[in-house]
Amino acid sequence: MPVQEPHVTAGAASWEHYAHGADIGVRGYASCKADAFVQAALALTAVITDPAEVVARESVAIECEAPDDELLFAEWLNALVYEMATRRMLFGRFAVRLDGRRLSGEAWGEPVDAARHHPAVEVKGATYTTLRVAREGERWVAQTVVDV
Repeated sequence: MPVQEPHVTAGAASWEHYAHGADIGVRGYASCKADAFVQAALALTAVITDPAEVVARESVAIECEAPDDELLFAEWLNALVYEMATRRMLFGRFAVRLDGRRLSGEAWGEPVDAARHHPAVEVKGATYTTLRVAREGERWVAQTVVDV
């Protein structure tokens, strides 16, 4: 998959993909850490299909806990991958609330419709390769490589 230009949403929030061998990196940028997690979740969906094509019909609650920001971010993405696989859904909208090392989130989406969504690949999970959650100047970045 070619590296894409950043996808800019409201304000300074954006996401992008970056090349990494046979897999692909997902990266989210935002003015706060929680929104960087949201942007990275959109990048995760964009590995599979265009997030704008996913209708927010159903919501799924996601709860995670981890000892640090990086592991919490990986847990968040892996929870999304698990929910997409077991529910046979795609998500196109997300919300994240962070409380210390605990994440409470929500993902909205719909069942996969191959004819409409044209899924490109199946994401198997988030890895710890290039795993990073950090403040860069005025914005936060959350990134990792996902196994496809």
